[in-house]
Amino acid sequence: MDAHETYTDKKSVLEEKERRNEKLREEKTDGVKESKKRKSHNKRPHIQNMTEGKPIALIIAFAIPLMLGNVFQQLYSVVDSMVVGKFLGVDALAALGATTWPNWVILGFLQGLTQGFSIVMSQAFGAQDGKKLRRAVGNSAVLSALGAVVLFLFGQIFARAMLGLLSTPEEIVPYAMVYLRISFLGIPVITGYNLFAAILRALGDGQTPLRAMAVASIVNVLLDLLFVTVFGWGIAGAAIATVTAQLCSCILCFNRVRKIEILALARSDFRLDGRLSKGMFILSMPMALQNLLIAGGGMIVQSVVNRYGMVFIAGFTAGSKLHGVLEIATSSYGFAMTTYVGQNLGAVRMDRIHKGVRSALVAAVVTSAVIAVTMLLSGHLILSGFVSGTEQEIAETISVAYRYLTIMCVCLPVLYVLYIIRSSLQGMGNTVWPMISGIGELIMRTSAALLLPAVVGETGVFLAEVLAWFGADVILISSYLVTVRKTEEKLKKAES
Repeated sequence: MDAHETYTDKKSVLEEKERRNEKLREEKTDGVKESKKRKSHNKRPHIQNMTEGKPIALIIAFAIPLMLGNVFQQLYSVVDSMVVGKFLGVDALAALGATTWPNWVILGFLQGLTQGFSIVMSQAFGAQDGKKLRRAVGNSAVLSALGAVVLFLFGQIFARAMLGLLSTPEEIVPYAMVYLRISFLGIPVITGYNLFAAILRALGDGQTPLRAMAVASIVNVLLDLLFVTVFGWGIAGAAIATVTAQLCSCILCFNRVRKIEILALARSDFRLDGRLSKGMFILSMPMALQNLLIAGGGMIVQSVVNRYGMVFIAGFTAGSKLHGVLEIATSSYGFAMTTYVGQNLGAVRMDRIHKGVRSALVAAVVTSAVIAVTMLLSGHLILSGFVSGTEQEIAETISVAYRYLTIMCVCLPVLYVLYIIRSSLQGMGNTVWPMISGIGELIMRTSAALLLPAVVGETGVFLAEVLAWFGADVILISSYLVTVRKTEEKLKKAES
């Protein structure tokens, strides 16, 4: 070997060594940048890492904005009912009540779907796996869009059939159909809002959905008054106002999501990943089906209610709207627990999951007691805002509504326990038993609605709801204990 060849070989070795060193420096620099970026994201005011800090403080801090957001969301429904009842009469209010469960069939399915997607997101965020988080968000967007198309077609095709299944009185069917047709036109908007809100909640952001709901509620109130009382568009005006308000909330949440740097999606993130999509469907479909089961039970109850005449339907509708107000805090605790448990499971912190669930149960029961007492004391006054007509119609309608409200208030802690346990199970990735609890709710709700009125009269219809809560609690508490034990055993095996 001559000197030139020796020199060339040495030069090649030195160049290769320099390339390796340069690559190592780049990887180290990228790692530091990624670490700093992750820390900066965690410090951002709208993104909350729930794997560190006092559990109850984190849960309440996360839930309070959601509660306020739910207040505004319920304002949608309450204002619609008040404007329709006061300015269009008892028949129009009854028609609005007849659309409640057909609407919930669509909305419940979408909420279950997107909430299931958010479990994957929250676990990825808790494990600090940015790549999986972005792929989960991109795949969720595609799957949600496909779901919106299917549900839009389903709603428009089967709207009349759903009202028929509910035994809706013929005189209010035209009003109900107008409201449903317009509401179902807004399915893409509702899908977008639920998806963007689920993404934000998975990252611990409860502030943005609150602001979105606040703005949307103000828009809804103003447009309700404008379209119904000024333009005279009737029940169609109330539906248009609601869809327009939902569009506002969707745009505000989307605007926030696109500004989160960790969610800077590439085109490849929107390509459906078979394994990831399958896992997301396994989590989300039981939750969507659970909501459909609840909706199915509600539709059967509504069909029983519709047999009792206009005044009873209107009173039940007014009571049902306040049922939504009673759930303001519990659904917020539920979303908080799904995110909290999901993130801590991703971080392998079962000790924090135990502390969080215990603390949340105490907070939820106390909250339910306060809300129940408040509603019982102010119920008559609030209900009077829903009804117009003759003095006798008003008195009878409020009497029906207040009896329903009283039964729900007395049993409200049972509902709050249900949400905490169910959401904690879902956060741990167990969505099957919550779905089974939905079957239990369906059986209890429908059995009570169909059988009890023959024994205790109209009160049997009211008892159907709370008996469904009791049935679900029995299933959920036992399944939660089993799931926790199995999860701990699985984690111990993984550690060993």
